[in-house]
Amino acid sequence: MSLVLDRYALSRRRLLKTVGASAVTALSIPLATGQAFAQAVFAQYPFQLGVASGDPWPDGFVIWTRLAPAPFEIGYGMPMAPVEVAWEVAADRGFKTVVAKGTAVAPPELGHAVHVEVSGLEAGRDYWYRFTAGKERSGVGRARTAPAAGAAVDHARFAVAGCQHYEAGYYTAYRKLAQDNPDFVFHYGDYIYEGRGNRISNGADGPRENVRQHFGGEIYSLDDYRRRYAQYKMDADLQAAHAAAPWFVVWDDHETDNNWAGDIDQDGTDPKLFNLRRQAAAQAYYEHMPLRAGSFPVGTAIQIYRRAAWGRLLELNLLDTRQYRSDQPCGDKQVVCSTLDRPDAEMMGAKQEAWLVGGLTASKATWNVIAQQVMMMDLDRDPGPDVVVNTDSWAGYRTPRGRLLRQIRDRKVANVVVLTGDEHQHFAGELQLDGAHPEARPIAVEFVTTSITSGGDGVDQTPEFAKIQAANPQLKFNNSQRGYAICDVTPGRWVTEFKVLDAVTRRDGALTTRMELAIEAGDPRLAKV
Repeated sequence: MSLVLDRYALSRRRLLKTVGASAVTALSIPLATGQAFAQAVFAQYPFQLGVASGDPWPDGFVIWTRLAPAPFEIGYGMPMAPVEVAWEVAADRGFKTVVAKGTAVAPPELGHAVHVEVSGLEAGRDYWYRFTAGKERSGVGRARTAPAAGAAVDHARFAVAGCQHYEAGYYTAYRKLAQDNPDFVFHYGDYIYEGRGNRISNGADGPRENVRQHFGGEIYSLDDYRRRYAQYKMDADLQAAHAAAPWFVVWDDHETDNNWAGDIDQDGTDPKLFNLRRQAAAQAYYEHMPLRAGSFPVGTAIQIYRRAAWGRLLELNLLDTRQYRSDQPCGDKQVVCSTLDRPDAEMMGAKQEAWLVGGLTASKATWNVIAQQVMMMDLDRDPGPDVVVNTDSWAGYRTPRGRLLRQIRDRKVANVVVLTGDEHQHFAGELQLDGAHPEARPIAVEFVTTSITSGGDGVDQTPEFAKIQAANPQLKFNNSQRGYAICDVTPGRWVTEFKVLDAVTRRDGALTTRMELAIEAGDPRLAKV
């Protein structure tokens, strides 16, 4: 199986135009002649944050690591000088057949992170990779190239995950996900949470002690964000999931600040000040994700939206619904709101919207996937006579939501599947222009995947959402436990398996498949398996 990434968003030409040739050189694999490097001798293991791969193409993928022997210390245990890091890619886990190798630079300007774009490999197969710095060697990760462009692919099996608040529980779901051995992982965002460390959380059921605690206060500076990513990435279960498969990552709000929109934060901060925080957050995100050089941040801007294809079977449209959106209506509150249909509202911005519609229209894939952050269903969250929606979701942005769904319908884009996170619950539903008055044939389907930990242990379904489901005919399934999803896809059928854990506040949580829902190619209606 192969993923072909859209080079529109990731091209070397774009990077040259935006950051100049010097940045490209700094990110390239070869070392500059005569460049002086710090001697790689470590008092502690430098690969504390693990390894990762991502954004596979038919001929390669990105491999990532970051040197941080002492992640919470000033300077994280590294000299403020570039360090050589050797890398290897092999055709077997034992590295008997090394097919590519080289040396990269871990620069202090990027927190000694390494992003190697490996190319020249065979399409549609597994590879293994590792790094060496001095006498220290990283763990081994498994990557996978995408199938050849346009190749017939009879099966793909991939995972969807996100929303992994460190304090809310253990990452047992990631250990289980790794054991599922997916072809790839789509991470929909909220990789970290920005809040201060808290021993106690106050929820609807009263105070409870967190199972673990964030280091430090709320994060604002680049060093703050680096320490927070390090704390999350030091978790062995998360490292196992990264080492198990390549990831496609997008961000949502908590990688910067809760429910931010463009240059607006939730506290009314002067945009000039908030943009300083955005700049730190964008750099830290790039430093810690297996992203290509085309996503290298420029000030506050970072290229998140991009496209990938898995042969002719799947085309993934990875969105960014934070950088370009307008402010949420009605103060970002779930209240009766009269401004949901503002004509000037934007969720993606005009450029990204045109890119998405153009790609969907031109697609030759069987399944057209919109992989993004916030719910697209327009759920009425008040089962009574009033209409109340989540104003941070697409339901709070009726104009761009309706425009996108009409384009999909009118251009007859087939087999559109929307993959979403954010809600800390599992949902499955059929997308309609007006979910309260559904037409006979839905426009698309949406699978919302629950959180890895955010929200704590959860229950099968809350009484509140049982009522909401009964009042929303487009909503076919809801569950309020933690877990992830597995999408099992063939040319004729898409099956989503909703995985749930009975607990995340202890490490021995048991995983089960709560529900399997399917759609047949050509028929956008959900059915139980």
